[in-house]
Amino acid sequence: MTVFLLRRLLQAGGVVLVMSLLVFVGVFAIGDPVEILISPEADQIERERAVKALGLDLPLWQQYLVFLGKALQGDLGRSFVFNEPALQLILQRMPATLELALGATLAALVIGLPLGLYAGLRPHSPVSRGIMATSILGFSLPTFWVGLMLIMVFAVQLGWLPSTGRGETVEILGTRWSFLTRDGLAHMAMPALNLALFKISLVIRLTRAGVRETMLMDYVKFARAKGLSPSRVTFVHVFKNILIPVVTVVGLEFGGTIAFSVVTESVFAWPGMGKLIIDSINVLDRPVMVAYLMIIVLLFITINLLVDITYSVLDPRVRLEGKS
Repeated sequence: MTVFLLRRLLQAGGVVLVMSLLVFVGVFAIGDPVEILISPEADQIERERAVKALGLDLPLWQQYLVFLGKALQGDLGRSFVFNEPALQLILQRMPATLELALGATLAALVIGLPLGLYAGLRPHSPVSRGIMATSILGFSLPTFWVGLMLIMVFAVQLGWLPSTGRGETVEILGTRWSFLTRDGLAHMAMPALNLALFKISLVIRLTRAGVRETMLMDYVKFARAKGLSPSRVTFVHVFKNILIPVVTVVGLEFGGTIAFSVVTESVFAWPGMGKLIIDSINVLDRPVMVAYLMIIVLLFITINLLVDITYSVLDPRVRLEGKS
């Protein structure tokens, strides 16, 4: 396990270095923030002073080396707009995005696993066919349209749920969370469901496919031949094995949920990292854009590492391959 972790950490370090270069060059190429941040009425001396203060007077390769040196010290630059550390701005918004992504992932597992399990155990029943047909909607419907429909039905027509904002929050260890209050949960219900629709459909189909494949395995047939109850066969011999691909995909999708929550946060005015990056793109706030993308890269790498470790715990063959 130690060799496996060291190898994965070395790979992660190389990926972070390459991605930092790609992110920095990509953000540099999308536009000049001076044209937006500096007043057109400013004279040439003021413009040159502002450009030098922002560090934009250096060649690209020097800007990257300066960024890399500061990043190794935990400094990802200062926001051009807010004049605050970019990392601090993102970390202030991260709890809102994390609890939204966790809520969506939890909803996907709670809803998707039982439905997929039922559809796999009774594939020819009308209910199973209805579940699989409905799951297609989760892949097909655009997120922004579903969000608007949820607001129209549950907020405007029925008045059951609030349409925007994060609601009442509770501070724990210096961080504010909304899922610990009733008002916060009410505000979180629709955006979390909107973000979870694709994941629910994915979990349903993964679970169903895993159940159908596992039910044909020899150890399942042997368990049945021993006279074990159907519930024990299902939850001990089948369910544990189908969790391996589900955990892998859901873990990777969790990173995607955080990265691509931009649309949901914009529709529901959820004050998370996604809304911050949209505002930063509009004004070409490069440090915030670079910091956000680098944090997303680190999140993906960390999640991949955790998924690999969980995978090795669920499947001993992975540990044996690592030793060999």
